[in-house]
Amino acid sequence: MLWSTGADRSNEPSAGTLRPDIIAGLTAAAVVLPKAMAYATVAGLPVSVGFYTAFVPMIVYALLGTSRVLSVSSTTTLAILTAAELAIVVPDGDAGKLITATATLTALTGLLLILASALRLGFVANFISSPVLTGFKAGIGLVIVLDQIPKLFGLHFAKEGFFRDVLSLLQHLPETSTATALVGGVALVSLLLMERVKPHSPAPLAVVGTAIAVSWLFSLSTHGVSIVGSIPQGLPSLTLPSIDLVTRLLPGAIGISLMSFTETIAAGRAFAALSDMSIRPNRELIATGAANLSGAFFGAMPAGGGTSQTAVVRAVGGRTQKASLVAAAVSVATMLVLAPLLGLLPQAALAAIVIVYSVGLIKPEEFALIRKVRRMEFRWAVAAFLGVLVFGTLQGIVVAVVLSLVGLSSQAANPRIHVLGRKRDEDILRPLSALHPDDETFDGLLIVRPEGRLFFVNVQQVVDRVRELVIHANPGVLLLDLSRVFDIEYSALQMLIESERRLAEQGVTLWLAGLNPDVLEYVRASGFAERLKNERMFSTASAGIHHYQNSTAPSTPSN
Repeated sequence: MLWSTGADRSNEPSAGTLRPDIIAGLTAAAVVLPKAMAYATVAGLPVSVGFYTAFVPMIVYALLGTSRVLSVSSTTTLAILTAAELAIVVPDGDAGKLITATATLTALTGLLLILASALRLGFVANFISSPVLTGFKAGIGLVIVLDQIPKLFGLHFAKEGFFRDVLSLLQHLPETSTATALVGGVALVSLLLMERVKPHSPAPLAVVGTAIAVSWLFSLSTHGVSIVGSIPQGLPSLTLPSIDLVTRLLPGAIGISLMSFTETIAAGRAFAALSDMSIRPNRELIATGAANLSGAFFGAMPAGGGTSQTAVVRAVGGRTQKASLVAAAVSVATMLVLAPLLGLLPQAALAAIVIVYSVGLIKPEEFALIRKVRRMEFRWAVAAFLGVLVFGTLQGIVVAVVLSLVGLSSQAANPRIHVLGRKRDEDILRPLSALHPDDETFDGLLIVRPEGRLFFVNVQQVVDRVRELVIHANPGVLLLDLSRVFDIEYSALQMLIESERRLAEQGVTLWLAGLNPDVLEYVRASGFAERLKNERMFSTASAGIHHYQNSTAPSTPSN
């Protein structure tokens, strides 16, 4: 049954987990709820939407998900993507239209995730490479920080894109509200200090509580400090999506669902313990999809697995999804009891929370590490970063996916090809290199080893490269070591057969070695094995060398 299989946690220890899970849930709620309010403002929505997102989606995922501790609610990335999409369909910011559009967007996100599960598309989570995701998130982080800085200073101006907004910010700085800047600055510094002293602490809750108290004592709203304002007290009412908005919101929902799933899988895998059952991507699609679809009817914005709140759950000893259920219960209690107090919260304090936890998306050290290891992937990361800044957040997802696919295609289209030599006095074959000048080669024998899958995209390049090596070495025998080729597609096999004929016309005999069972079966089915016969096919390249040495006049290995 759908309900029982995904939430089956029969291997979990049942005894002694309730108390640590309650503590973890309360601590996570102290971190999640202030952030949920802040992320709702990032999306241009009422702060109450943040509570709704930390309520229904969290409960549904807790019942269906395959991760023991993953906490599902709003995230920084999803908030900014939601903001970009809502700004397109509701440019005037009408409150009623925003709520309907949000419900429609969240429902579409859920339906797309469930559809992806039905189509077994769990592997799509791997379509965005780690370097590209690093660049994308850094771009998102910078966009969010710039979006929140005006709130720290009490500034208001129309948003026109990242680079124009930077200029607008500089032009409007003289209009800064001193009181707002003071509140925002103190909140920002306090958060940074508390996070530095004790990461993943309930620092946001402390800042929110203090800011509310100061706002009430000094009537900050009368001094030009913008506050959250009235928050509906009580549980969320039923919200119905609009069929009329589906076509306009569908492209954005595709990007948001991809990012929701990617973040969920990444967070779930990152915090999985060795004793946990493995994260099942297709099952996660159902769980995250159901969480979003159900949340849509209760006013929630798109949700996904969050790394920060999940880190809190793990850090304080949470072991099961009971922690998420406790956090959701705290969210309900907050909506029922504390909503009027939260209305006194200064917007600058919320902006400080957003900035502190969005800066974490910008990781220069990861860029430096990528550049140190792989220059090509570093270029992808930078391109994804710039794609968000230049084209926008939703378009940035397309840039990220396209870059990942181009990178994958580039690697597949350019497999490595090595000329092999034998380590002197040992039966070890390895690529010829200046590091091993004493490796043996054999007069009249050229040993070449391609790596990866040979298929229609890359086979011509492989053939051209091998032809260059043959022309340069002028061997009598070309020994093709296919031990690192795990698959050979029909087009590639036909080109291999044709290449054997052309080599024979030039006086070069082709030998094959190291074929795995699948490749060997394809070679036999094509009839190529009958042409080569046993004397030109070998289990290993070393066996081919021994046969060459025994079947020709005595030869002396050369350097």
